[in-house]
Amino acid sequence: MGIAELFLIAVGLSMDAFAVSVCKGLAMKKCTWKKAGIVGLYFGVFQAGMPTIGYLLGVQFQDIITSVDHWIAFILLGIIGANMIREAMGSCDECQEHDDSLDVRTMTGLAVATSIDALAVGVTFAFLQVDIIPAVSFIGVITFLISFAGVKIGNVFGVRYKKKAEITGGVILILLGVKILIEHLGLI
Repeated sequence: MGIAELFLIAVGLSMDAFAVSVCKGLAMKKCTWKKAGIVGLYFGVFQAGMPTIGYLLGVQFQDIITSVDHWIAFILLGIIGANMIREAMGSCDECQEHDDSLDVRTMTGLAVATSIDALAVGVTFAFLQVDIIPAVSFIGVITFLISFAGVKIGNVFGVRYKKKAEITGGVILILLGVKILIEHLGLI
């Protein structure tokens, strides 16, 4: 997996965290660099940790599933991407549910909720034999930066781009799943 593909996966995975970060920024009366950094740090660490856990689980089953790993990657990325698009198209406004609290319990819950899809991506990394440490570090840094920016954007602009960001992330993950499948089937 190349750096461009990894970057697209990192951006796609970080879109949920971006959307929640925008909501956090919207809820803040005064947005400081420290507050944006805290949000970015929580989301970045969890987006790096979950694929690591998924990778460790996937490695356990790698020998058994090698012949169908491309189908698993395609299905998992497709489901995650479709779910992101479905959630973005939903009628409820998630930002009404968020406040400006940055306490450990609140932020841990949000970080886990926005990084569950990264667990499944970690499983696909095991099947694709991705070098996990640089990959999850890259995902964590990209998520930190996007979440940090999301808080600032939310504080300044509101939720104007939240839905578009989630749809874009979903489409990216679906297209990467299709690309993996096509490559393994030898169609390119």
